[in-house]
Parts: sequence; C-alpha cells; structure tokens
Amino acid sequence: MASLREIKTRIASTKKMKQITKAMEMVAASKLNRAQANSQAYEPYTQKIREVVTGIAASNSDASHPMLEERPVKKTAYIMIFSDSGLAGGYNANLLRNFMETVKQRHKSTDEYAVIVLGRVGRDLLKKREIPILDEITGLPDQPSFQDIKNVTRLAVNMFADEELDQLYLWYNHFISPLQQNVTETKLLPLTDLTDSQEEKAASTSYEYEPSEEAILEQLLPQYAESLIYGALLDAKTSEFGARMTAMSAASDNAGDIIDELTLSYNRARQAAITQEISEIVAGSAALE
Repeated sequence: MASLREIKTRIASTKKMKQITKAMEMVAASKLNRAQANSQAYEPYTQKIREVVTGIAASNSDASHPMLEERPVKKTAYIMIFSDSGLAGGYNANLLRNFMETVKQRHKSTDEYAVIVLGRVGRDLLKKREIPILDEITGLPDQPSFQDIKNVTRLAVNMFADEELDQLYLWYNHFISPLQQNVTETKLLPLTDLTDSQEEKAASTSYEYEPSEEAILEQLLPQYAESLIYGALLDAKTSEFGARMTAMSAASDNAGDIIDELTLSYNRARQAAITQEISEIVAGSAALE
C-alpha cells in the first residue's frame, strides 16, 4: 500500500495535470469559435462559385475542359488533412483507419496512388506505413489563409491537368459538433458532378458571359477546385479544435475522478494511521499500569 506521502504527491501532480487540461480545453474552445466562424463565412463564396460554374456547364452542352472529363484511371491522388499536433482524441486515427481500409479495397499496389498530406501528425503516420507522399505541408496556422495552401492546391490541379493524375480525392474530418466529426471523402477531380446534377441545372441562375463561357470556365474551374480544398481545410480545422476540446474535457473529468479516489485513499490511510497510533498509546498505557 502506498504511503501517505506518496498518495499526497500523486494528488498534487494530478491536480496540476487537471489545471493544464482545463486550460487546453478553454484554448481549444476559443479556437473552435473562430474556426467555425471562418468556415461559415467562407461557405457563401464556395456556393456562389459553384453556382456560376454549374450554370456555365449546364447551359453549354459543348463545354469542354480537362477538369470535366473522365479518363481511364491509372493513378489516383488523395489530399488528406490531418493536424500538426496531437491530444485531439481520435481525430487523426479515425481518418487514417478509414483511409487505409479504402486503399486496400481500391488499389493493389502503391504504384496506383499517392497522397498529398497536410499536417505533421498525418505525415508521420503515413511515412511509418510507407504510403507514397507527393507533397506535404506542416506548421499551418490555427486560422489558415488561402496563401498557406496555394502551392499544394496548384500542384494537385496542375498534375491532373497534365494527366499525371487521373483522379483526385479529398479526405478530412467534417465538423458536425464538438462531440462528432465524420470522416469525409469528396471526389475533387474530375468535376463530373457539375454536369450530372439535374437539380442544380434547373436551379442555376441565368448569366450573360463576357468574353465567352469557355474563357470564363477556363479561369473558374481551377479556382473552384482550389476553393473546395481550402473550404475543406477550414472545416477540418473546426473539427480538430472540437475534437481537442472534447478530449481535454474528458481528460479533466478523468483527472477529477482520480483526485477523488486518491483523496478517499489518503483519508482512509490517514484514519488507519491515527487508529494505529491510538491503539499503540492505549496498549502502552495498559502496560505501565
């Protein structure tokens, strides 16, 4: 059985740990609010550019662009958004587990796919499993700007346009609530959903285009693909802070439970020690009589 001093030391160290996890929970909650606001503010832009691109693709049946055309799939790329730090519960592990299961079903060898990874934790996890990595970005700020990922988005879009890649998917954790983040896969390229969605065709707004629909489509399609990646990053950041806040809240609660158990053990051990001392005093007094 642990001594009173050992139990007291454990109580003190656990209290300090609880203070740390509680502070991290509050920081994550603050970052979550900002990230959620950024993600919601960016959503109207994504919807509008999608509306315009869909309108052009729907109104012009002869619209042609490499990003709209499917071709035989020889190599697939995945853009995966992880976090740069841990202590976020199953945020990174769930994404990796779902991805590995999908890869086993779709691909027979590593020659058929590669990954563009965002986040230090994800990069390290993928390297341990010898997953081919095309490019990586680490050290992204908590509130990223488009400039932070501009190079990697251009790389992915250009590799598809140059037919070095035949498909491009986006993997990230979609924010539902601080308690729930769903692993999400979005087919980024080719943008076949723009011409397949009949509902969007019917709802698309009529525009007049200058200089021409084809010229505008040439400019907008790469920007649209890049906007999807950036929007997913903002969503993933929101999920990350939600997961971290929940994990730190659970850690604080667990620390509180441990403190209660240790305090109970300390009181019992102290009471036993007092009882033992009284018994010895009484026994000593009886011996002197």
